[in-house]
Amino acid sequence: MNTKRLLIAAGAGVAAGYLIKQQVDHFQKVTPERALKHAKETFKKTGPISGSWIYMKPEEVEKNGLLYKAYRGGVTRNIDGENKQYEFYVDVDTGAVVNSFQTT
Repeated sequence: MNTKRLLIAAGAGVAAGYLIKQQVDHFQKVTPERALKHAKETFKKTGPISGSWIYMKPEEVEKNGLLYKAYRGGVTRNIDGENKQYEFYVDVDTGAVVNSFQTT
């Protein structure tokens, strides 16, 4: 009888944990890791990248008169044998790349 109750309790705990995780994932903002992955996928559409980084703390960024809370990151590309650095901002709420530019 105790084994049966233990299995039922364990099953209920796993089910509750799964449901809670689904709800948290649904309402959670984009993580820095997910933002970096999305930005890398966007940059890879126009060529390979050789390195990347992202700051874990969001910053406020103004673009076209709008304020965004965004992660700042960067990628490195090798173009014609020369490394080029690009920085970008990814919106914390949507994961969209808000701005990108080449640095010197």
